[in-house]
Amino acid sequence: MDQKDLKAAYKTIMDDHFPRQMEIHFIDDSDKRQTLCYEKASWLIEGVEKGLRYGENPGQEAALYKLVNGNLHLGEVTCIQPGRHLASDVELLQSGKHPGKTNITDTDNALNILRYMTDKPCAAILKHNNPCGVAKANTLAEAYDKANMADRLAAFGGAIGLNRPCDMDTAKLIIENYAEVVVAPEFEDGVMDLFATKKNLRVMRVDNMARLQSYVGERFVDFKSLIDGGLVAQWSFVPAARATADFTPAVATYKGSEYKIARLPSEQEYDDLLFGWLVEAGVTSNSVLYVKDGVTVGIGTGEQDRVGVAQIARDKAYTKLADRLCWEQHSAPYNTLSDAAAKQAIDDEVAERKGGLIGSCMVSDAFFPFRDGVEVGIEQGVSSVVQPGGSMRDFEVIEACNEANVAMVFTGQRSFKH
Repeated sequence: MDQKDLKAAYKTIMDDHFPRQMEIHFIDDSDKRQTLCYEKASWLIEGVEKGLRYGENPGQEAALYKLVNGNLHLGEVTCIQPGRHLASDVELLQSGKHPGKTNITDTDNALNILRYMTDKPCAAILKHNNPCGVAKANTLAEAYDKANMADRLAAFGGAIGLNRPCDMDTAKLIIENYAEVVVAPEFEDGVMDLFATKKNLRVMRVDNMARLQSYVGERFVDFKSLIDGGLVAQWSFVPAARATADFTPAVATYKGSEYKIARLPSEQEYDDLLFGWLVEAGVTSNSVLYVKDGVTVGIGTGEQDRVGVAQIARDKAYTKLADRLCWEQHSAPYNTLSDAAAKQAIDDEVAERKGGLIGSCMVSDAFFPFRDGVEVGIEQGVSSVVQPGGSMRDFEVIEACNEANVAMVFTGQRSFKH
């Protein structure tokens, strides 16, 4: 296969042989049947009905289905009501290429995060179903700029989720970069003309996004297919801690002695801890992230050990700050800067600021089994920590925080996402 053919593979459009409708039946021991009914979603593009471009990779046929009827009630849990569509029924306003599976799942996870961010304008940039950067601010343009600059390199080719109508100020910033998807509740006058200059940008409108807060606490059936065709079905995850009052001060008992956190978070720390914990619901586990002033500073995802992922998030904070400073000062990526003196000056500033981690909060989706995990953040100057708690050695993690005057709260709930 020559180079031309290799590039063509990424432009392949798969024929879609999946059926128009799908039903999933749940039948209990008394033969009572509960059914979820789905219809395949598609878009009319240049007069042709098109579904998903392809699956996770070219060569994988795929289809998108939306829940249109039925319900499921098991124990005390009820499935989300049919017809309340978000990513499964986006309105495609512009599409040089119609969406593939990853465009939809990135969009969906952006909405998963944004549904908890209703108090301020917020932007979430997703790539490979993980956030590159998430930020909230007083204006949407400021939120997008902060989210983008949190990890400008990873945001290249990402899916941008906005929780407010996209205005011209935000759109002008967006078109400075390459993005695959922009999704918002609405687009103000002139924005679509500006986006039209980016012919391959997929622009999606989600009417229900204005009511995203009503999706907080809603559950759906989460299916995972196995290699032999089997299925694991589970209820979707819902963060129990969705307000600062839901956090509890870190406390543990070990060998008959009680260990308590000496300092509680400040108001600003609580705000960052809550923001980070809710962003965490959209991060692939095993994960640790750092947040400061309503912006993600470093995000570590999908690792096997907690110390390692804390270190990865730390290292990313350093490299991303270096790139941001280089871009702001020299309009060039750090990796291409040839001026050795300028590069050294950036390195010195990054080291002095410890990657922007001084005064940040540390967020962990599961407990720290030993104090070495939290010490990764403490060494960088984090001022507060949120984690589920529940380790046999919570006491030593509390001791580590107290020794550094770091506040810590527990959520009492793990937040894994695989």
